[in-house]
Amino acid sequence: MDLNYTPEDIAFRKQARTWIEQNLPKKEIRTLEDRLAWHRKLFDAGYLGMGWPKEYGGGGARPMEQAVVADEMARANAPAPTNSLGLGIVGPTIVVHGTDAQKRRYLKKILSAEELWCQLYSEPNAGSDLAALRTSAVDQGDHFLVNGQKIWTSAGAIADWGLLLARTDTKVAKHKGISCFLMNMRQPGVDVRPLKQITGSSEFCEVYMTNARDEKSYQIGKLGEGWAIAQTTLGYELGGRALARITNYASQHSRLVEAAKRMRRHGKPLIEDPLVRQKLGRIWAEIEVERYQALRTLTLLERGEHPGAGGSLTKLSYSELEKRFMELALEILGPYGQLTEGAPKEFQLEIDTAVGERGSWAYAYLWSRAGTIYAGSSEIQKNVIGERILGLPKETRADRVGGKA
Repeated sequence: MDLNYTPEDIAFRKQARTWIEQNLPKKEIRTLEDRLAWHRKLFDAGYLGMGWPKEYGGGGARPMEQAVVADEMARANAPAPTNSLGLGIVGPTIVVHGTDAQKRRYLKKILSAEELWCQLYSEPNAGSDLAALRTSAVDQGDHFLVNGQKIWTSAGAIADWGLLLARTDTKVAKHKGISCFLMNMRQPGVDVRPLKQITGSSEFCEVYMTNARDEKSYQIGKLGEGWAIAQTTLGYELGGRALARITNYASQHSRLVEAAKRMRRHGKPLIEDPLVRQKLGRIWAEIEVERYQALRTLTLLERGEHPGAGGSLTKLSYSELEKRFMELALEILGPYGQLTEGAPKEFQLEIDTAVGERGSWAYAYLWSRAGTIYAGSSEIQKNVIGERILGLPKETRADRVGGKA
């Protein structure tokens, strides 16, 4: 693991920090139009798709440079760009698996947010067990006919396109009969219905496809390669913005400490309670562990290596930490931590929800529950760690009920 930044990296960080400070939106971003304007400013500055090939609008940047920009965005509490799924998942998948024609057609419009994207993977009975999906794509000669239902589709209501997994062969093992497609979300036969979440927002959607048309030119990779392509896609989702995430946690921890200084119990500041200090210190130690885990991943990427199953370690640890952190925040803040609005300023937490809203401690607590489910649940991550890192045998149903495998 490399813990040192090069002089070039330090200079690049200073440049990125200066640009972000000078260009941060002057007013709070509340609408999609506001977010698109901020997105395009980032795109014009070269801070989106930094690692993508230059010929398709990217910057060909090193992983460290990409991490530095994300980290500085988090440090400044800058709004996130829109089209997060296009930037973080769809675009990289097209870069790796798409044809030259697909790269020319879609990548620049993803970067500029001219076209917005969603991910059509999970189904009501195929969430963590994604290979159980039932949405079908039937070959009609010059196109595919798609029928089925997807759910938990983030940003589906605003998406122009989706990255779709559908079953093209029912006669082979379930992992082998899945193919990957691009899906036009603005066509007849595609019905998008927003879902009200516990947070009060409707970022998630369910999507019904009834005889929807998918052109042959929309197919990504070969038929039956969808499962392997999905592993690439989910790898990007797990890799994510590890260093920036830690910076966010550190900033939130500082705000929680300040709140504990202002709150009083038995006539004394809450921060003077030894148990409160112990719990805050424990969370800070966990945040620092995550920081070094992020640096380890970044070191691998800088060497041209892929974290592989190690991504499951990162995902499991940060999502479980976030849940414990937010539970502690509500324990310390009491009723103030349960308010989505109206709390005194010193007890507020302004976070960007990436869907045009500004959150709160209550919102962050509710959202933290999702972290142990999306991008593979904690149970799935433990299975991956056990089998692929620790070399443990794969558990069968017979093992679970006490029989013989």
